[in-house]
Parts: sequence; C-alpha cells; structure tokens
Amino acid sequence: MAVRWSRCWRSSTGAAVLLDWCCGFSRRVFTHAVSGSGRTESSAAATQVLFQQGPVYNFNKPMTIARRRNRCLYTTPRVCCSICSDAKLKDPFSLAQKDLQNLYEDIKKQLLVSKAELNALCDYYFDGKGKAFRPMIVILMARACNVHSNKEGALLPAQRSIAMISEMIHTASLVHDDVIDDSDTRRGKNTINKVWGERKAILAGDFILSAASMALARIGNTTVVSVLSQVIEDLVRGEFMQLGAKENENERFKHYLEKTFKKTASLIANSCKAVSILVNSDPEVHEIAYQYGRNVGIAFQLVDDILDFTSSANLLGKPSAADLKLGLATGPVLFACQQFPELHAMIMRRFSSDGDVDRAWQYVLKSDGVEQTNYLAQHYCQEAIGQISQLQQSTERDALIQLTELVLRRDK
Repeated sequence: MAVRWSRCWRSSTGAAVLLDWCCGFSRRVFTHAVSGSGRTESSAAATQVLFQQGPVYNFNKPMTIARRRNRCLYTTPRVCCSICSDAKLKDPFSLAQKDLQNLYEDIKKQLLVSKAELNALCDYYFDGKGKAFRPMIVILMARACNVHSNKEGALLPAQRSIAMISEMIHTASLVHDDVIDDSDTRRGKNTINKVWGERKAILAGDFILSAASMALARIGNTTVVSVLSQVIEDLVRGEFMQLGAKENENERFKHYLEKTFKKTASLIANSCKAVSILVNSDPEVHEIAYQYGRNVGIAFQLVDDILDFTSSANLLGKPSAADLKLGLATGPVLFACQQFPELHAMIMRRFSSDGDVDRAWQYVLKSDGVEQTNYLAQHYCQEAIGQISQLQQSTERDALIQLTELVLRRDK
C-alpha cells in the first residue's frame, strides 16, 4: 500500500515542513500544488519517489524540485539503494579497513596520561568492538573527494586524523549520554558510569573531547577547526532539545528532526565536509560532502529509532522501548499519533504515568508509524545518493552509495 504524505500531517503546512527537512538546503525550490479544499494533493503512488531512476521526484507533480548544478560536477541517474554496474561492488567497511587499521591504538595514544585510572576510563570504549561507522564514512568521503579533485585518491594524514577525531567526539558523547540516561550497559558491557560512577564518567568524556580538540588543532587548518567545532555545539544544543517537547504537532516533528540532526547527523555531515575542504576549494564540493553526511546521518538515526520497536520484538519476542522509557517520542511514535490521538497527552507528559510505555508501544505497532519512519529514512538515503552521485565516479563514491542500503537494512 502506498504511503500517503497526507497521513503524516493534517495540513499542507505540515507537509511542507517534512519536505523542507527531507531536502534540507536552500538551493531547493518547492512548489506545492493545492487542491480546492486547501489540502496538499497526495500521490496514488508516492513510494515511487524512492525508486524512480530520473533526477526529479514525482508526486503526480504536486511539487517541483529545482537544483542548481555546477558544470564541473559529475551527474549520474538517481537510484535508491543500488548501482547499475557490471563490476562487483566492494563492501564499504572492507574498502576502508586498511585506512582504519590501528585506529583505536592511535586514539589511545592521544589519550595517554600518567594516571592509570584515567587511562582505563578513556580506553574503556576504544576496545575495537565498535562499528567505526563514522570513521569509515569519513575515509570513503575523503578518498572520493580526492579522486574528484584530480588527485590519485591517496588519503592525506590530516584526513585520517579527522576520521579519528570523529570517533573520539562520538565516543565522548556516548559517555555523557550514558550519564544523562542513567544507562547500565553499552556495547554488551557495563557503562563507564556504572563501573566508575557518574562524576568520573563525566570527567572521562570531557577528557576525550579535550584530546580530540588538541588533535584537531594540530591539523592546522582554521576552516576545518571551525567546521568541526560546530559539532560540539550541536551535540549540546541537541541534548537540550531532547529535554523539551512541542505542543504543536507540526512543530513537534520539525523539533524531532532538528534534534536528530544535531545529536547524530551533524558529526557525520561536518566531518565529511572537513575532509573535502582539505583537498578542494570549491564550495559546491563541500556542500555535496556535507549534504551526503547530513542525509545519511538522519537516516541512520531514523532506522535506530525503528529498531527500538522492532529489533527486540523480532529477536526476543518482547519490546525494548528504551526511548519510551526515557520519555522520548521518536519518529514511529510521532507518526502513530496521527492514527491514535491518545498518544498526544502521553508525549506531553513524557510517558511518565503508569502504563504509558506499554500502551504507547502497542499503539505504535498497531499503526503504520514504523512503516512511515522507514519510508522517511529511505527518502533521506535517496537524497544522499543524489548528492554523492555528483562526484566523479570512483570505487569509494560507489561504496558510499551502497552504504545507504546497508543503513536501511541494518538490524542492530
């Protein structure tokens, strides 16, 4: 069954909010066709937007999308989750593996101090068991930009440093998140705050951030320093946004997507932009790298929000509902609220009353909230593909396209 945009919002204003956030940058021009009743016309086959091969979306023409192209950039047909090529694509993780070798050892060198306990705290999550998802994207983006910029594709030392810094910033944010959320486990073991206590966990996160800042300063590029400094500001602002809730339905979804960008996608977007700055002075290339990271990052978090409702239910036969227990209304809940208005009051009180979490979880499963969130994640991945496809063809560029499929298909 096709997913209707009008199911997401009751007004054309709400639809505009979603589309603006999906496409995400000012060079897009939208024209919404409005029927006589004042509502945005919905498409009978809206899901085709994700799978058509042409460069422009088709909602039975309820909107047009104008994109300014740079004549020096390469364009390819848009695809959703695959590349039309006879060559066998390399796995993105395998392709970046050589450049990521000894990544965690190099991070530990940045964190080396004389105090043994502080070393143990800071090294705790750098045990090589993480996915290294962010450094992998940064490495592939760096090489793709190097090829596009008429270089041989060799990775610059500063670009690898940015990959390392991205993992350090990400891990520091996890340490702080575990304190804020009072989490007991992370990556299959006790959290730092569970083992050493909240005070030492906060200090450990701060120390990792300070070490990342020092590594960033050693790169010696003031523009790169400015770009990656924005990430830390966004992390803090995103965390504050997560503490609040919006009464207005349309504002609530925009609030959710903006918070998702700041807490998750900003690090990926700005890291991708930083490595492009080191090899290319063209702002168009910087924007391509940034928008790819932005869209993949938001899609990654949307899928993460879906898994909070589906992964444990499929594997264990019972819900996880971790976000609900923290009082958070994520994509599946916000979409489900359209079909079950009872969720509105629960969202505003952050699921704090007895039975709220269980009832909200049941409402989500009875609704098409998970389906619509997945559809939205696909749309963001399609946008990411449209961006990265403007770069010159390379193995790394194609791996970044393939990565969007891995983001959508992951189950943990």
